[in-house]
Amino acid sequence: MLPYVASLGIDAIWLSPFFTSPMLDMGYDISDYCDVDPMFGSLKDFDDLTEAAHKLGLKVMIDQVLSHSSDQHPWFVESRTSRDNPKADWFVWADPKPDGTPPNNWLSVFGGSAWEWDGTRRQYYLHNFLTSQPDLNFHNTQAQDALLETVRFWLDRGVDGFRLDTVNFYFHDAELRDNPAVAAGDELASNDAPVSNPYGMQDHKYSKSRPENIGFLKRFRALLDEYDNRAAVGEVGGGGRSLQIVADYTAGDDLLHMCYTFDMLGPVFSASHFRGVSQRFENAVIDGWVCWAFSNHDVTRHLSRWLQDGDDPQHLAKFAATLLLSLRGSICIYQGEELGLPEADISFEDLTDPYGIRFWPAFKGRDGCRTPMVWEAAAPNAGFSDVKPWLPVSDTHRALSVDTQGQGAVLVHYRAVLAFRKAHQSMQIGDIAFLAARGEILAFTRKYGDETLLFVYNLSRERANWQLPNGVTALDLPGSNTTLNDGTLTLQGLDAFCGKIS
Repeated sequence: MLPYVASLGIDAIWLSPFFTSPMLDMGYDISDYCDVDPMFGSLKDFDDLTEAAHKLGLKVMIDQVLSHSSDQHPWFVESRTSRDNPKADWFVWADPKPDGTPPNNWLSVFGGSAWEWDGTRRQYYLHNFLTSQPDLNFHNTQAQDALLETVRFWLDRGVDGFRLDTVNFYFHDAELRDNPAVAAGDELASNDAPVSNPYGMQDHKYSKSRPENIGFLKRFRALLDEYDNRAAVGEVGGGGRSLQIVADYTAGDDLLHMCYTFDMLGPVFSASHFRGVSQRFENAVIDGWVCWAFSNHDVTRHLSRWLQDGDDPQHLAKFAATLLLSLRGSICIYQGEELGLPEADISFEDLTDPYGIRFWPAFKGRDGCRTPMVWEAAAPNAGFSDVKPWLPVSDTHRALSVDTQGQGAVLVHYRAVLAFRKAHQSMQIGDIAFLAARGEILAFTRKYGDETLLFVYNLSRERANWQLPNGVTALDLPGSNTTLNDGTLTLQGLDAFCGKIS
């Protein structure tokens, strides 16, 4: 697996949670932050993987879930025994209202109230996700200290960085004030939850994205800076405020190195959308850094989100890769997107995602993007394992497995575009500036030092023309099918151009 990943030309791998867990939320409910769950192996196996990755020139980033633990974690087991034990305040506990109802109106992302009653303490505890995922109390510095020690544990084992799950969920409002409703038409609800989930009806002003978070992130960064060449990327959800939060969390040199949002993980596929999202970040940021992705383990794969009748799926997959890899910011590629995998169709009986089970059939959850990686079309379970995996292998995916990806395949294109990006510093760290364009044409420059590159994309399915500025020399951009005549650039549907401006 690692040689294949290295062959893509990427810099690092991000490993989803592998810690000891009851696996009620695919490992995002951790019962031991400092051990490997037996289903994945042992600490030695992790050490061997890290060593092998480093030999191949790959950095290893692990998914650190600090906002909440499993209710089976020893810290919570002790915390719930009484109101005066040493860890009584390590989690968020609150008294009920006089009528016995929860202390406020906060909602869980996974449905229902964010508060669960505990009969022993006769109090409610906060859970932003499953009831079995109690939220840690970041207002308690001892809880912070303990969490940071688990981070140090993995730094000492040689990990190169962390993906911080739900990084803007760490703190809650100490006064437990009610969240206000989202005003009609307000974009705050646009990517917090599917429309079937009332979570999107609240402006989560008090339950997350609190200003106190900055102080903890400085503590986290100070710990990372004790080690050489370590990095962190935060996951930020939050609707219309998310890009400002990324700017806030990555400003200066004492916070996170980068964050990603869900702004490009939705159904909208248009020039104005991609231009608007990128410009909003650029307008908000001073010296911070963003990480863009089109797919991840929480959303429908982008090929299925953006495919229209008449599209060639493999062509769309290549076009999206070229666009993503030319944006300003670091880039995350989700496993299988480099094969052109669409969303898998999972039956209700096969679901493992509690989110999907809760909101079925209006929302099918996240299992469709989480199916096993497909390596060999003819092998049992497409070569993923000798035993039955946690989700079935899609026949559609099997037909796109690694061993079927010959000349002209999506995999070949990803490798070529990644190599193209690495060959140009302006694509890696250069500034971005958008140019005037009509319709579904997206045009921008990337500039660093003496190099200025021009990128032009036609996001429509029809041929379109665009007048090039003077002094542009066409470059051999992988997958481009454009023609140039007397300064007029002709792009086919879903086509891209790159040129160097002298």
